[in-house]
Amino acid sequence: MENFSAGFQALAHLALDGAQVSARAIDLMSGRVLFSVDDHIVLPTAGIGKVLLLLEVSAGLGANGHSRYDLLDRTSADEVAESGIWQHLHAPTFPLADAATLVGGMSDNVATNVLLRRVGLSAVRERADELGLQKTALLDHVRDRRGPDDAPQLSVGSMAELVWLFAAIARGEAVDATTSYRVADWLALGVDLSMVASAFGLDPLSHLRSDHNLALFNSTGHERGLLSEVGVLRGPRAGVAYGVTVSYRDGRLTDRLSALHAMRTIGFDLLEYVH
Repeated sequence: MENFSAGFQALAHLALDGAQVSARAIDLMSGRVLFSVDDHIVLPTAGIGKVLLLLEVSAGLGANGHSRYDLLDRTSADEVAESGIWQHLHAPTFPLADAATLVGGMSDNVATNVLLRRVGLSAVRERADELGLQKTALLDHVRDRRGPDDAPQLSVGSMAELVWLFAAIARGEAVDATTSYRVADWLALGVDLSMVASAFGLDPLSHLRSDHNLALFNSTGHERGLLSEVGVLRGPRAGVAYGVTVSYRDGRLTDRLSALHAMRTIGFDLLEYVH
């Protein structure tokens, strides 16, 4: 724990203020646990569950008649606000692979709903079962409002399972190598470096290639009072798979800034380990 003492103390400070925290980091090659805080508890993970959708979409390319060039139309039922850019574009149609790129790069909600309508939520759940995930799931499509008959969360997960999953993707072991590396490429386009990854000094709009010997792919989730990030960071000395979720009272701006500061502090610990 000595190499991650600053991050541990930052999370402990949040917990003392009433936040619920969960975190895990492992060495990518050896699997050795570097950092762990309540990593087996199940918490909401917001948009991070979309990685399960991307795995199902990737696995289906070249099988079941799916092609990356299949044209997918958005409908009024797919429309939803918040994250993503398709809601702001005039184009009513994108190829399947482009919709997946929007999900990986921007956690695009409209593209998520369009892809879910194509592959089916049941198929995503079956894929999670096949991967051995028991505490991690994509529960629903994206909604602007959740009623009493809807799933209470978009997705849930444990940091232990999600960190394992991202490490498997990095090693080409999630479904198969082709599926894994395609998903890693989609996630490497992610523009949200506001949490743990804010410590890595990467360009949010252009970090597909190694920069200062650092390479990253990650996924994030935002909701009111919830911040979550899972990713893989490789550096010249080592690689890590990491995950952090913070559920906190978002009554004041300072509450959110404190949560972001704690996640960034963990990022600095990770950066020191790999670089």
